[in-house]
Amino acid sequence: MASSSANLKKQLTLADVYVISTGSMFSSGFFLLPGLAAGKTGASVVLAYFVSALLIVPAMVSKAELATAMPRAGGTYYFLDRTLGPLVGTIGGVSTWVVLVLKSAFALIGMGAYMALVFDVPLKTTALTFTAVFAVLNILGAKQSTGLLRILLLTLLSILTFFVLHGFAELFERGIVETTQARFTPFMSNGVDGFLGTVGLVFISYVGLTKVASLAEEVTDPDRNIPLGMALSLLTVTVIYVLGVFVMVSVLGVGTLSASLTPVADTARAFFSWIPRRAGELLMVVAAVAAFASMSNAGVMAASRYPLAMSRDYLAPEWLSGLGRFRTPVPAILLTWGLLVLFLLVFNVEQVAKLASSLQLLIFALVNVAVIVMRESRIESYDPGYRAPLYPWMQVIGIVFPLILIAEMGWVSALFSAGVMASSIGWYNYYAKGRLARDGAIYHVFERLGRRRFAGLDRELRGIMKEKGMRAEDPFDHVVARSFVIDVEDAMDLDALIRDVSVLLAARTPGTADEIAIGLTKCVEVGGTPVSHGAALLHTRLANLEMSEMVLVRCAGGVQVGEADEALARQAATEPIKAVFFLVSGTEDPGRHLRILAHLAGKIESDEFLTEWMGDRDEQDLRETLLRDDRFLTVELKTGSLSESLIGLSLKHVKMPEGSLVALIRRYDETLVPRGRTVLREGDRLTIIGEPPGLSELAERYGVLGPSPR
Repeated sequence: MASSSANLKKQLTLADVYVISTGSMFSSGFFLLPGLAAGKTGASVVLAYFVSALLIVPAMVSKAELATAMPRAGGTYYFLDRTLGPLVGTIGGVSTWVVLVLKSAFALIGMGAYMALVFDVPLKTTALTFTAVFAVLNILGAKQSTGLLRILLLTLLSILTFFVLHGFAELFERGIVETTQARFTPFMSNGVDGFLGTVGLVFISYVGLTKVASLAEEVTDPDRNIPLGMALSLLTVTVIYVLGVFVMVSVLGVGTLSASLTPVADTARAFFSWIPRRAGELLMVVAAVAAFASMSNAGVMAASRYPLAMSRDYLAPEWLSGLGRFRTPVPAILLTWGLLVLFLLVFNVEQVAKLASSLQLLIFALVNVAVIVMRESRIESYDPGYRAPLYPWMQVIGIVFPLILIAEMGWVSALFSAGVMASSIGWYNYYAKGRLARDGAIYHVFERLGRRRFAGLDRELRGIMKEKGMRAEDPFDHVVARSFVIDVEDAMDLDALIRDVSVLLAARTPGTADEIAIGLTKCVEVGGTPVSHGAALLHTRLANLEMSEMVLVRCAGGVQVGEADEALARQAATEPIKAVFFLVSGTEDPGRHLRILAHLAGKIESDEFLTEWMGDRDEQDLRETLLRDDRFLTVELKTGSLSESLIGLSLKHVKMPEGSLVALIRRYDETLVPRGRTVLREGDRLTIIGEPPGLSELAERYGVLGPSPR
């Protein structure tokens, strides 16, 4: 795989996730599609929108799981490539690229239709003009501003809420029961087949929901913000869609609605009687054009990143990863623009909607397959912060129903999806196959059946775990605070060190010293001992162990490694090992064990780590070197300072912010385990762990410069 650039900055909050997901769904699905859909199924179009919302739930929870396990730019392409292999990754990448282009085309058609209400211009001419505008903006470096999107979405939701409320007020004034009976009879004008085909048709209205998964690398706290943001977004959009389409059917009737390409404006014109007729129509046109413009521009931007990402992974020509003067992917943008123009010239509006929906349904089915593969691969480093509920039945539904809907949408849609798949397979075999040296998690499933696996994926996932860091519930601080410390000047033999460490750990674990020694030795023998910057990590797991235990070793003379341990010996020969960390955890939660290891690895990979480690004064300093971040604070008790108020108090009488606690007390040359009855004395050095706001409060209270002082 091509070397990637530095990871993108994590700056998207829960509000940003909500804004991006919600804003990506409000365009053609509400302002253009209801009329086309009503012509296919009649009044049951309202139910079709609701059922489509339910059917996207499996894809939503599956994408949320994959995004929290693999928060990487590239979204669907990256997930499918790393789970099902580069062949399916090629299918997913090409298909998602085509879907985004189709969705942008659909939005541009809708934009042209609404602008035609105000300006006398041809629909497709307007759409083609704006394709060029958005391509130029993307080349010049135009990007989504979440601040602008928030304002746009707030305005849009306000207008649509006003539309829905005013519509229901109009219906109550007319007599909602009588009006509903008249407008919704018959309910399914084309039977069940027509209804199911319409469900597939309007499915495009919700596909923007999962767009944020491709931005997972930039989301803060993705384990919480991605699934919660998407869920809140789907709830909001479903309510607006279902109630809004109900108002359209009730006010216009199926006959008038099915003939309209501007259903929102036509509905507003029918019941905005208290303001000038033209003003109500213009209000809806402004909302529609703003939604279409945002969706189209974002669609061109997002679509162009797929050829770029595939080029970097050797699945597409290298020239597609080129950047222009403004550091934007000009070749990928121009290729995307060319495909967008082709779709606008070749397909009509209904075909665009059907083709986009059928292809997206296929991709969502593959995403659900990917979750099953990752779960069944049993890769320990697959560590999603959110797990899809009702596994595997949720995924089975997410696989079966999309295929049924594709079949109901007609042979053109099915053939188009099959054609895109066949073209992707052909491209992979012709161009990419001989250039790759990786496979997906599917081979870890095969490995359980006696076939091969791809170890590179496990390494990549472990790297992702290191970048994600610890979870709030992970006990890293507590494990370090209660760790054993071995601090020696002379050189030590690794085997002897393992025996000494095993005796210490046996005192706190259900395992015997021999069992622990065997596990740690095996870790060395199988090459599972990471070494970096003069530090090594040895680890094993034991059954029935609830709390992880750790031993920290500082060896000024260096740890000697036997020749039998060839790989470790080679590393030690080039860089003497002076710091060793031994970790033993339970077998019930391998993810937590790997996250602690990944966090430790991240600490020791710092260029300054070993210098700081060797310069520490005592055991507490050694522990604090590992704890040092914005969740750690040291307070030294001195007469005449603000901390003087603590001298003579027992710990149980010390008022601490919620979530903060004294983890260690260093008194002279002794490290004490804090207890409620422990009385604090002058000269004590307290190591306090907790959340940054609480530690900042303590730092101000006791005159400390701030968290993580040296």
